[in-house]
Amino acid sequence: MPARESGLKDTGIQISEATVSDFFALLKPRVMALAVFTAFVGLMVAPGTMNPVIAVIAIGAIAVGAGAAGALNMWYDADIDALMSRTSKRPVPSGRVTPGEALGFGLVLSVLSVMTLGVLVGWLAASLLAFTIFFYVVIYTMWLKRSTPQNIVIGGAAGALPPVIGWAAATGAVGVESLILFLIIFLWTPPHFWALALFKIGDYAAAGIPMMPNVAGQASTRRQVFVYSLILAPIGVLPWAFGFASGLYGIVSAALGAGFIWHAWKLLVDKEMKFAKALFAYSIFYLFAIFAVLLADTITMRAIMSAGN
Repeated sequence: MPARESGLKDTGIQISEATVSDFFALLKPRVMALAVFTAFVGLMVAPGTMNPVIAVIAIGAIAVGAGAAGALNMWYDADIDALMSRTSKRPVPSGRVTPGEALGFGLVLSVLSVMTLGVLVGWLAASLLAFTIFFYVVIYTMWLKRSTPQNIVIGGAAGALPPVIGWAAATGAVGVESLILFLIIFLWTPPHFWALALFKIGDYAAAGIPMMPNVAGQASTRRQVFVYSLILAPIGVLPWAFGFASGLYGIVSAALGAGFIWHAWKLLVDKEMKFAKALFAYSIFYLFAIFAVLLADTITMRAIMSAGN
């Protein structure tokens, strides 16, 4: 055995060989990207103008905060992540990053993101970011995830807050429009994750996580997914109904909602797992598309108004 390995074993010191990419993976980049995108849309849809430099700082701070929450989630969930095929190769359960490093990394980024947003942008947005990190790490990860099949329903509030933070960064307030964007993501979260849980039911059973299919059964989960899709579809049209999106957005969002209902109906009436996978994939497309259309609609309407003036 090489002297270096022997020395480490004798002293009990654990030295990480983590790379930059390992620490980047701790940030949950795909989840972070979704949070950043919805926050950006919230910021852009908000009335008034914002200094571009401050806007970039705001989005950067939100991105770092979202990544910090992901790192703290991976630190705490390393034990159950190791038991699931979908998560076993994450940096902490695979041993590439030590638990202490993940914890320290997440805490430092949390403080940095909140303080940056507060000092340079606004303390309301910073407070909302701090609450989001706390809710995701403490309320969802440490409590709800392992204790109730409603974990995703309640915990979804954390993932739904970024557009509210973006709106608050731009306006210094929380408008009803930002709460509608919150509601879209909040109602989207259960069918999205329950579709995943249906075709990963074995993973969640092995880890002892009380996801809805494992507790209430697959039939009940399919029914609940369908009910949520019926509620989500009209909620997605509300930006038009409340006057901060055009009729074109209303038509497109209604069509996207109809597609969600159709996928949920196929999942309800057919027990093949391919329909759970199809709904999961469509749900990702739905959320991205509805926010992208809202962003494009906002930019177009402002350009038309500017040209008219």
